[in-house]
Amino acid sequence: MLKLVFSVFGVALAVTPVTAAPQETNAVLLNQGEQIYQDNCALCHQVSGTGSPPTFPALNGNALLGNAARIVRSIQQGTDQMPPFPYLTIEEISAVTSYIRKAWQNTWDDVDIEEVASTLEGSTASDQMTSVWDTVFTEEQANRGQAVYQGACGLCHGRRLNGAPDDPDMSSTPPLARARFLRIWGGRSLATLFSYIRATMPESNPNSLTEQEYTDVIAYMLSVGGMPTGNEELPTDLQQLAHMFIQPRP
Repeated sequence: MLKLVFSVFGVALAVTPVTAAPQETNAVLLNQGEQIYQDNCALCHQVSGTGSPPTFPALNGNALLGNAARIVRSIQQGTDQMPPFPYLTIEEISAVTSYIRKAWQNTWDDVDIEEVASTLEGSTASDQMTSVWDTVFTEEQANRGQAVYQGACGLCHGRRLNGAPDDPDMSSTPPLARARFLRIWGGRSLATLFSYIRATMPESNPNSLTEQEYTDVIAYMLSVGGMPTGNEELPTDLQQLAHMFIQPRP
């Protein structure tokens, strides 16, 4: 806002020429932030920012967004309900935070790179990523997940995890494996998948399974999708899951 005031005074007093550079920079920042939001946040908070309360809070008109530092820390480190995004750079966090604070009916200021860096000083970030094709779960874990799936998920999502329920009188549900699943979830982290499933499933009683059971079900989903097994189990820690990405077969 201070730059804008100086620009206005600059025009009025003819002290310095006014260029379009600040506006162009701001537009680039917000466009970048919008794309990051679409890729990482819209699944839960919706393109419109209306969310799906109370499971996923609305961002449009949310007074908590006035605290920029809170948003920045939540994006990188996650919360009890929200997955972390530790692989986003300071520049990307600046862009998406600024977009959220200005989109829809929100009218807060941009959050520049220096403010993000200051907020996250001392915290660690990593862009190291592992693919779900890099043997991130074991056969035993997938077998445990299959047993949980059959009891908690199979009636709605089908025996083949294709979103076709076994009961013809029930409506179809999202697929949990193979190509249709990858079209929806490709490029997202297992932390995002874990947090989403935990917050919404089983539909009649969300967050009713243990963290281990949810992780085991994800291992089973990956095994049905053809991902290979290895010697290490899929962890329940969201920070670790945040570095494991769902991708098509390489």
